[in-house]
Amino acid sequence: MTRAGPLRATLLAGSDGLEARHAALIAPGWRSRGGMMLALGGVVALYAAGLAILDISPARIAGGLGRLGDIAALMVPPTPETWSRFQIYLAALGQTLSIAFLGTLTAALLALPVGFLAARNVVANRIVHLLTRRGLDTVRSVDTLVWALIWINVVGLGPFAGALAIMCADFGAFGKLMSEAIETADRRPVEGVLSTGGGRLASIRFGVVPQVLPVFASQVLYFFESNTRSATIIGIVGAGGIGLHLSELIRVLEWQQAAFVILMVLVTVAAIDAVSQRLRAAIIGRRAG
Repeated sequence: MTRAGPLRATLLAGSDGLEARHAALIAPGWRSRGGMMLALGGVVALYAAGLAILDISPARIAGGLGRLGDIAALMVPPTPETWSRFQIYLAALGQTLSIAFLGTLTAALLALPVGFLAARNVVANRIVHLLTRRGLDTVRSVDTLVWALIWINVVGLGPFAGALAIMCADFGAFGKLMSEAIETADRRPVEGVLSTGGGRLASIRFGVVPQVLPVFASQVLYFFESNTRSATIIGIVGAGGIGLHLSELIRVLEWQQAAFVILMVLVTVAAIDAVSQRLRAAIIGRRAG
């Protein structure tokens, strides 16, 4: 307690010099504040311009919410109407899951070797690395719905086009994520394999793959759950699955059946999400252990 007084006095005495030396940091001037206000004003002006260009007004929003409420009332109660229709919707939902599963798994298998080519710590050749990365960026830049429209014109309507669309869209994403996971792998196991006389391929097989394989598996599970929703959307354009039935029901204003189909999709996605979360947690936990 006896030292508190002198120590406090010393700190207070030095505070004036501290403020003088770092005045710009302690009390920002009008320039920094003006720049911040200018940036904020620019964001607000850009937002307002976007609303004006897209013709978004409070009146239209209010009218849309009222119409949305009317449609929600027409959806109650959700019903398939007949047992035969329920069987049709259930079969279409199974087709949607098949599209998502096959597209995701095929994309992961094809992207695995490409991910190694795109990783800097595996391929030292800059040209190969650059071409691989830019190729993945090109494939990834095209949306799943666009790929579905392309493949429908190539192979025709049906689930085959849907699976190909998901495969192409996920191929670029998987390649990028896998290459980044490979680049962050610990170097010490690779050096250990090389020090024992192992070759380059052996160092990748036993030094890199065991580290990144759990990450790959977790990514595949996540993409499968996400692609279940994507497969529903691409079905609307004719790529198979339950999306085609949903589109037809909305077009003919069968809102109760449309609500039942949406409910089926929601329950399925929730179930897949719950299972995949447990599997991802188990995979990551096993890796940590």
